[in-house]
Amino acid sequence: MREDAKRPTMAPFKRRTFLATAAVTATGASATATAAPASAAGPHNGPADPWPLDSVARLLAMPEADRGIDWLRTALQVAVGLELSTIPPYLCGWWSIRDRGAEAARLIRRIIDDEMYHLGVVCNLLVAVGGTPRIRAAAPTYPGPLPGGVRAGVTVYLSGLTRSFVHDVMMAVEAPEDPLALSDSAPPTIGAFYGAMLEGFRTVAPQLSARGQLSAHIGSDELRPVETLLDAERSIDIIREQGEGTSSSPADSFADDHPAHYYAFGEIYHGRQLRQTDTGWTFTGAPVPFPDARPMAQVPAGGWTRPPAPVQQFLDRFDTTYTTLLDSLDAAWGDGSPRSLGAAIHAMRALEEPAVRLMETEIPGTHSTYGPQFHVLP
Repeated sequence: MREDAKRPTMAPFKRRTFLATAAVTATGASATATAAPASAAGPHNGPADPWPLDSVARLLAMPEADRGIDWLRTALQVAVGLELSTIPPYLCGWWSIRDRGAEAARLIRRIIDDEMYHLGVVCNLLVAVGGTPRIRAAAPTYPGPLPGGVRAGVTVYLSGLTRSFVHDVMMAVEAPEDPLALSDSAPPTIGAFYGAMLEGFRTVAPQLSARGQLSAHIGSDELRPVETLLDAERSIDIIREQGEGTSSSPADSFADDHPAHYYAFGEIYHGRQLRQTDTGWTFTGAPVPFPDARPMAQVPAGGWTRPPAPVQQFLDRFDTTYTTLLDSLDAAWGDGSPRSLGAAIHAMRALEEPAVRLMETEIPGTHSTYGPQFHVLP
């Protein structure tokens, strides 16, 4: 599969952004596997969540005739939290892999690229309709549910890469809108939520402003302002196709030679590439060996309790850098500041070293290691 493949019909938008580039420059089963329920969320360690767990259901329950510009702004802010919430667990999985040349590492890195692209796009969309992204305020707590109440019953936690982590977190988050027939009472999906936002843009047809949006070029990667309704439609379509999916068939996902996120994670979980056969789509293609990963334990609710002093120093260093990253992104989208954007890129690159050091430090009395908590500091 080509790493530089682009969607020819999606110009001027490309797959990766300044944040994605920052991240990568730092150092025979069914295709519809379901995820097991997970435990309840722990206490929140960051800012109070201003968007209730049922906020997506409330937004989707509002009559379409009442979905105006305020509805769009609220929905896009929830989308900021959704996109941000996937990045820390995926980073933990990627950082834990010892051989970054492994096929699984390459798949996860590409998905991290996409999620950072999605975050950039929804922030630009929010600015385009007169809103201001609140990125730090949207930072989630782990373990915990996805923002807005999508994928109810799924708890997102931080861990090194294991098959259960791939299945219960990665695949559960990215499951397509209709991998199997869903009942009318099923909790809202990410795909359905983005579909509603797409219809909202078409119905409201808001005046879009490029002022304050971010535009950056790093190599061949770029993020451009959303200036027209067609730009907005293309942006949301890319997000849905790359990750959240819109169909029970993965066929459209291979338009750019890359499977959508759910199916890519499925290849890691099942150990085989996804292929279409006479009996349908199955994971029966070329082998995808499960990689050797650092044994980072699942971060407990509230974080690590009384860790050794050297571990606490790495935790503090990581959380300070993570908080700086979020503050810098808030500042960058607050005024379109290139300096704040540069600070965010620098902070993003600086996260990996303390994370890996933690993942290489054994928890006393176990065969597992520590890992980053992604706590937002006061």
